[in-house]
Amino acid sequence: MEMTKQMMVFSGSVNPGLADEIATELNINLSNVKLEKFANGEIYARYLESIRGKEIFLVQSVCAGNGFDVNDALMELLIMIDAAKRASARHISAVVPHYGYARQDRKAAPREPITAKLVADLLTAAGADNIIALDLHQDAIQGFLNIPVNHMTAMPIFVDYFKNKGWNSEELCVVSPDVGRAKAAKKFSSMLDCDIAIMHKDRPKHNQAEITALIGDVTDKICILNDDMIDTAGSLCAAAATLQARGARAVYACATHGIFSGPAYDRIENSCIEECIVTNAVPVPLERQTGKIKVLSVAPLFARTMDAVFADGSVAGIFA
Repeated sequence: MEMTKQMMVFSGSVNPGLADEIATELNINLSNVKLEKFANGEIYARYLESIRGKEIFLVQSVCAGNGFDVNDALMELLIMIDAAKRASARHISAVVPHYGYARQDRKAAPREPITAKLVADLLTAAGADNIIALDLHQDAIQGFLNIPVNHMTAMPIFVDYFKNKGWNSEELCVVSPDVGRAKAAKKFSSMLDCDIAIMHKDRPKHNQAEITALIGDVTDKICILNDDMIDTAGSLCAAAATLQARGARAVYACATHGIFSGPAYDRIENSCIEECIVTNAVPVPLERQTGKIKVLSVAPLFARTMDAVFADGSVAGIFA
């Protein structure tokens, strides 16, 4: 009997808008899955059509959104993977636009956990055969998984956005908000053919940052702060204020994951940042997509990646 592969895409509860955009890019419809909560908060999942022998792609950001918190999002993804495995899916790809718990990727102090590794173990134990992720907090997280990881980046999307502004490369400067982001900032600046500056920051406590040094000349430059995520926006706004004090003409910010916890929106709105550009890897409420917050879609990127994985094609070729 001749066997043919069939792709099926399912959405978790956190970011159904992105999943629907991805399906549209793939010219298919989202498949049906029933997702509910029991009275005590436990999560229930059941696929409403046969997935036996199918290539399954589960789209779920591990973050807060659509009434879910980050822990519910992770648990729902694990339950969906387990249900797909027990329903005899041929291959299960977890499409994780935002990989939660990634900031704890090493022991920075005694007696701390490494939650990025824990999440990797949970995804593998649940039955995922492949992970498609976007701008992990550290590239080394790929090594925490013993299954294939397709690690995508939104950097070309940001590069295209800023190139369309029509600025000269001589007036631009990409700024790394900390030393750990310097390598990515260098790549970003090379793609824009502009200067680079690097900041050094200390964290006296969680979600609090102090900018202690700036390496590079930002005088009369249009500065682009680039990071992988924005949480409470404290360090981002502190970095922007430092750049303005050092003579920057204008400050823009971009990050793949706009988590925007607590006072983040107000901080950005009241800061000297001209625009804060993020992607829809993490859902941003429509009422917040005004003023300084701009949201770019990563659906075409994920659709091309998923199509390549399904067809056993080259994912690296997407960035060639």
